[in-house]
Amino acid sequence: MPKKSTNVSKSKILWVQGRWVSNATFLPTLLKKGFNIDTVSTGKEALARVARVEHDLVIVDAASMRTSGKRICQELRERLNGKPIMLISDPKRTLKKSDQVASVSLTLPFTSRKLVNRIMPLLPGKAGRSVKAGGIHLDLENRQVRYQGKKTKLTPRLVRLLKMLIDHKGEVVEREELFKKVWRTDYTGDTRTLDVHISWLRQIIEKNPRKPKIIKTMRGVGYMLDV
Repeated sequence: MPKKSTNVSKSKILWVQGRWVSNATFLPTLLKKGFNIDTVSTGKEALARVARVEHDLVIVDAASMRTSGKRICQELRERLNGKPIMLISDPKRTLKKSDQVASVSLTLPFTSRKLVNRIMPLLPGKAGRSVKAGGIHLDLENRQVRYQGKKTKLTPRLVRLLKMLIDHKGEVVEREELFKKVWRTDYTGDTRTLDVHISWLRQIIEKNPRKPKIIKTMRGVGYMLDV
């Protein structure tokens, strides 16, 4: 049986690289491996590009721009809707743990193999086996959700619930409909367990689960995924 792998050619990466290239072998190696890479040379160009084109991952080579990358990553994060950012740092300009603004940080020197190994978990799964909305990637095969670089294992019921919200993103899904489809039953006399499962998803996805901005409650109707 062939080994399963992520189809990297369908994943789009934005590479932000300045004039002082940190390692000239990285881009050719990634291109040779089949990665679809879009390149820009400044933070300003990166912000303009992500406003027009949807990427699965942004890599900020801060070492090549002789900066810590903190400001660029902060500005990108505000526009990426939770999609992952990788930061490549010079050992002389590394950020403090409290200032980390990227999903993954790598400090030079490192090999191309290490770079590829850190990129792969950040990319969406195989086509047809994953669904996504904004920065939320749901791996149906492995029952995992990835958001802002963090992976969380889900129960089968949570997978069905999140998938239904993703399939109807931007729409209000009625409580009874959610309950019927996710619990696979026609009985809707007590849907309080739905609220519990929604709260579990919020613990995983929301920055502040008590004040949700992604999985919204539409009082008296149901829930909506707002991404």
